[in-house]
Amino acid sequence: MKQNVESEQDVASKKCIIADYYTNHYDELKKFVISRLQVVDEAEDIVQDIFVRLLQSDQMISPVTLPCLVYTMARNKIVDYWRCRQQYEKYEHFIRKGSWINRSSEGVESVFSAREVNEILERGIAQLTESQRSVYRLNLYEDMPVRQIAVTLNLKYKQAEKKLGVARKKVRGFVEKALAG
Repeated sequence: MKQNVESEQDVASKKCIIADYYTNHYDELKKFVISRLQVVDEAEDIVQDIFVRLLQSDQMISPVTLPCLVYTMARNKIVDYWRCRQQYEKYEHFIRKGSWINRSSEGVESVFSAREVNEILERGIAQLTESQRSVYRLNLYEDMPVRQIAVTLNLKYKQAEKKLGVARKKVRGFVEKALAG
């Protein structure tokens, strides 16, 4: 019973410490995040998320450790933001480069159906040797890893791996040519 009362006091004091820090340093922390992001809305979201996570955490927090913890969390959130943004920009560039946006406005005729893509894939698989075809089909349709394919077809691991690699390369090349026009 006594431990429960002490832990309730610890939780209350922790929340009080966080609330005081929030009241006194919110604007300062927000400016810090804005200076690194240049996006005000995202900065506000990050700062709010930091304080919510602090309130939910089980870590022991004191007035001495809180500033370090807050700024460390802010730096980590900023890095996460830029990492995510970098991925977004990478794929955004890919979509623009591939003119996917323009193709979608041309109508349904310009988009391959799943059936058509599957037919193209099957024609590509048909061009493989029998051993490459069996290795490729087991990997693609049965979702077997190379080790299991090697055991199933009584091949050495490196043979199965090589056949799968060559088959993938040939099929990929065939599909790319077929889809390009």
